[in-house]
Amino acid sequence: MGSSQFLVYGKQHCILQDRKAVRESLLHSFGNSGMMKIIKPTHSILAFLPLKKRDSMNYIIFMPDEMRAESVGCYGHPFVQTPNLDRLAQQGTLFEQCHVQNPVCSPCRCSFATGQYPHTNGHRTLWNLVKPYEHNLFRYMKEAGYDVWVYGKNDLFAADTIPLSADVFVEKQAVHPPAEKPESATGNIDDFLLEPMHCGEDGVKDYANVMAGIEKILGWKPGDKPFVLFLPLLYPHCPYTAPEDYYHLYEEEQISLRGIGEGKPEFHELIRRYRSLNDPEALRKVQAVYLSMITYSDALLGKLMDALDHSAAAENTLLIAVSDHGDYAGDYGLVEKWPDGFEDVLTHVPLIVRGPGVKAGHRVRGQVELLDLMPTFLESAGIEPQHTFFGKSLWPALRGGNGDLERVVYGDGGYDLHEPHCFEGWGTRDADLMYPGGVYYHKALQQQEHPLSVCRTTMMRTLDYKLIYRTSGECEFYDLKKDPKELENVYDNEKYTKRIQQMQNKLLNWYVKTSDTVPMTSDSRE
Repeated sequence: MGSSQFLVYGKQHCILQDRKAVRESLLHSFGNSGMMKIIKPTHSILAFLPLKKRDSMNYIIFMPDEMRAESVGCYGHPFVQTPNLDRLAQQGTLFEQCHVQNPVCSPCRCSFATGQYPHTNGHRTLWNLVKPYEHNLFRYMKEAGYDVWVYGKNDLFAADTIPLSADVFVEKQAVHPPAEKPESATGNIDDFLLEPMHCGEDGVKDYANVMAGIEKILGWKPGDKPFVLFLPLLYPHCPYTAPEDYYHLYEEEQISLRGIGEGKPEFHELIRRYRSLNDPEALRKVQAVYLSMITYSDALLGKLMDALDHSAAAENTLLIAVSDHGDYAGDYGLVEKWPDGFEDVLTHVPLIVRGPGVKAGHRVRGQVELLDLMPTFLESAGIEPQHTFFGKSLWPALRGGNGDLERVVYGDGGYDLHEPHCFEGWGTRDADLMYPGGVYYHKALQQQEHPLSVCRTTMMRTLDYKLIYRTSGECEFYDLKKDPKELENVYDNEKYTKRIQQMQNKLLNWYVKTSDTVPMTSDSRE
């Protein structure tokens, strides 16, 4: 851990006038509102109170699926509308370089919850989820006396783990879903770019799940058990579509895509071939709709923030906005993500934190990892860890530090030929993927016909350089100072040979150190 010092909070009370009236008013207005209006924060002074004087904090994790950092306003996007993420950054601390450990949903979330890398316990696939015998963030918090509420999709827990880790785990259905599924926007039968959803903002499951979380927040009062609220969203995950009021916010003419690049691995070309990605205008539309989905997710964050700011939990709640990974969204001529793709558009995600003890308006330059959140929670909750993990507490940076500018971040993914069960499209398990016309049919077909295109891969990144090592031999190296968009692979450039060798040695050392963990408990021989 970044710090071995655990903090215990003293008693503190906060009083809000007429909470019941506020709660009823907010629920009524949220249920009938369109895009959110911004309400000024009510609790910024508390960001500078010492942690030891805080009461037991509540925690909210707002996790859009597949949101890359560069497509958010406060991360530098020139025109996307994300007023609530921007507001959150003004009120809290923004991490400029947060990187995930795998480019796919489930492996990333397992790392987030366990504090371990995907390879440590084989969490490299969509189907190996956190088991009952594995320590995880939510189980720690539940066993420490927190109410744990989860509303959204489950890409994290094996079924038997859910009752051990959450008091409530529900995926709500859309309040007023569209009467029919949106049609293809380009005419391809297996299309992932769809026409607008003929519905309001409450036609998406995310709306119902966020509203369920809001009701829990507004119902909380001092004296209740502290809570952890986890909101894993569906948006802006493929397929690319949005409610009508959001769908056309951005036009293709506004979008400038990365080019194909030089020296890219073969899987890039295979993806383009299998998914017929040969229409630049359609790819620009993919990114335009992707940005619309991000703006929709941002509006839901606004509802959540406004509810929290008018609740009894306003003064003692840590709010974290973070994503599990990014999306190609048309860049490099690609869509969605790939299990052994490690470009920044897939690994670099927003991470913004607001709450007691967190410095407002602060930006952290040093690199951090998604798996750092687990030890951050344990430190602030005063929970002694019972397993080995590799994340580092973010509290030094949250209090105003600049992070470790020399820190290296890592990731790993992909599958090997000796583990066919890891590949998408395997056997009867994936029958729902392996039918022509399915949105993931060609993705699964590529993995089955070209397994080396999804080979075992590791990545290490400094602020200046990135190394991607593949067992297929298709390695990549980028000089991020000269080539921040990763368009020129210089792995075979003799100018970088010495640095590549140094980084490969360090990568091997990291892999050995994190290859497994030993339980802290000792087994009896009797």
